[in-house]
Amino acid sequence: MAVTLEVSFWERGDWAVLEVSGELDLVTSPVLRQRVHDAVADGRHQVVLDLSEVFFCDSSGVGVLIATRRLIRSCQGRLRLILPGRGGAEGSHVNRVLAALGVRRLFEVHRDVDSATDDEARPLSA
Repeated sequence: MAVTLEVSFWERGDWAVLEVSGELDLVTSPVLRQRVHDAVADGRHQVVLDLSEVFFCDSSGVGVLIATRRLIRSCQGRLRLILPGRGGAEGSHVNRVLAALGVRRLFEVHRDVDSATDDEARPLSA
């Protein structure tokens, strides 16, 4: 079985939205890292990473998320993550990984694109 990651890009208002699906791991995380760098190089400093369709994330994927946060902050930008709600007992795989590593609190998490791109919306609690 081939490891895959797809990243699609679109804009909503001032926000660059990167929809990520598949596995975010050692093999695929450079793809997301490059797409984020491309968006920032194009002057997009308000970024939403929609991780709703990421079904696996390892420490390499978490590293890319933390590096993305650092990059966006260095540009005085804003980063928001979309993780599925707690429909299940524990929420999404990515949410569980971030929580287990103690870094979930570093990210502003929203339930959907509408919330993430609305400056009046409140993020989900950690």
